[in-house]
Amino acid sequence: GIQIFSIPSFEFISGVIKDIKVAYRSFNPTSTKTILIPTCYGGRINTTLNFTSGALKDYHVIVVAMLGNGESSSPSNDEGFPGDYSLRYPDCINAQYKLVTEHLGIKGLDAVMGFSMGGQQAYHWAVMHGSGDNPFVKNAVVICGSAKTSGHNYAFLEGPISALTTSHDYDNGNYRKNNIKPTQGLRAFGRAYAAWLTSAEWYRQELWREQGHPSLQAYLHPPLGEASYESWDAEDMLVLARMWQAGDIG
Repeated sequence: GIQIFSIPSFEFISGVIKDIKVAYRSFNPTSTKTILIPTCYGGRINTTLNFTSGALKDYHVIVVAMLGNGESSSPSNDEGFPGDYSLRYPDCINAQYKLVTEHLGIKGLDAVMGFSMGGQQAYHWAVMHGSGDNPFVKNAVVICGSAKTSGHNYAFLEGPISALTTSHDYDNGNYRKNNIKPTQGLRAFGRAYAAWLTSAEWYRQELWREQGHPSLQAYLHPPLGEASYESWDAEDMLVLARMWQAGDIG
């Protein structure tokens, strides 16, 4: 199952120093070949494809929750988590490196593999720990990810971010003080994100039907409690989105 590694006095690149926790799950730990898979945007450890019954069945696979995703240290589970959206990918990689080396005692990774934001983390791993004659990271497997977030990607993220932050129940970030969940804002985020999540061809083929939705309207407006991002904390989503926008290995 999911395990927690605690890191005391972790220093974020913003200069903040505090204790943090990193959540992870280990598969096939006796294998001599090791691959790290960081989570993606909207991903949890147990919903992340780990390929342990297929291509990676002979590997020790470690699925790790990036900081901010609600499983590792995040605004939702740590009141002292940096609230200025200063979290960056190097923070995630530094925490994951401590997990892999100090806690799991691993001397090197055969690969880091990730999808979307997980892919951006893989790029950062390669840059930060993938050089030299005997690099710690031997390979980076990037799926639908970029070394630098494009202007177009940045702009599309502003849409769902704005849908959430301007919602009445988000209340300028005061929803926790009001002891409410910004459900309408989270649902609006999901609708704004929906057009970017899949392709035009996906919509043309009406593949939302394969998810059990009888109509496009039903896909975009599921019953209360069933929207894809409704279970998430708003600040977790925002801190990750801002990190995504700032992604740049240069």
